[in-house]
Amino acid sequence: MNLGEYQTLEILRDTDPGLFLGDQHGNEVLLPNRYVPEQFEIGDKIEVFVYLDNEERPVATTDNPYITKGDFSLLRCNEVNKFGAFLDWGLVKELFCPFKEQAFKMKPGGWYLVYCYLDEETERLVASSKTNSFLDNSQLTVSKFEEVDIIVSHPSEFGMNVIVNKRHSGLVFKDDIFKDISVGDKLKGVVKKIRNDNKLNIALSQLGYRNIEPNAQVVLRELNDNNGFIPLHDKSDPEAIKEQLQMSKKSFKKAIGSLYKDRKIEIKSDGIYLK
Repeated sequence: MNLGEYQTLEILRDTDPGLFLGDQHGNEVLLPNRYVPEQFEIGDKIEVFVYLDNEERPVATTDNPYITKGDFSLLRCNEVNKFGAFLDWGLVKELFCPFKEQAFKMKPGGWYLVYCYLDEETERLVASSKTNSFLDNSQLTVSKFEEVDIIVSHPSEFGMNVIVNKRHSGLVFKDDIFKDISVGDKLKGVVKKIRNDNKLNIALSQLGYRNIEPNAQVVLRELNDNNGFIPLHDKSDPEAIKEQLQMSKKSFKKAIGSLYKDRKIEIKSDGIYLK
């Protein structure tokens, strides 16, 4: 099982503690009773997130964590003990951040931008607030004027440092900040300049949000008008999307991507649900 990732697995058997799910390689994992859907058949496919429970055993959940493996997110520290900090990532078992992976000592109640990865020594999912360690500008995968996804990392005397496409570091200069932004904000940006040392100057993109926001509102309105569900998702036929929402599939995918990042919707195999 790929820890820290969403996976579509097959329901193999129903047992007292819950459903056992399997992948194509013969691996099995338990979906505890609290997450078992009301209606199911043996052989059905179900999308789950897999991580380790309190007994260090792989377990599946239908809950959506605030962060997945290979991603960055702003998380709240719930507790600190002699081993490290424990962060709320929306699941029963909290996400561990050892002291050695803390850029600054974490405190209960504080919010910290962290990266989630699989520690090879312990084979556990852990967090690190030393986010720069997971960024590399030696070989850029972006070009000038390209629209990019950015996450606000930390302030500097020149503006705001940002994470670009989850891979590179960049900087938004003060003169290019036209609205209030905070650490952890996920925004659209544009590569304004690539300097000789491969450092990226990023400008906030108003255009991207103007394109996405109206369509996101259309999707939300349709969900509210249909009891919080519409039978469309990112693999739906373009004609079905056009018929129900009067927008292209490309615009639809951008809209639901924005809503998903804002945790306003859930995307499942049968459609979209309002959270």
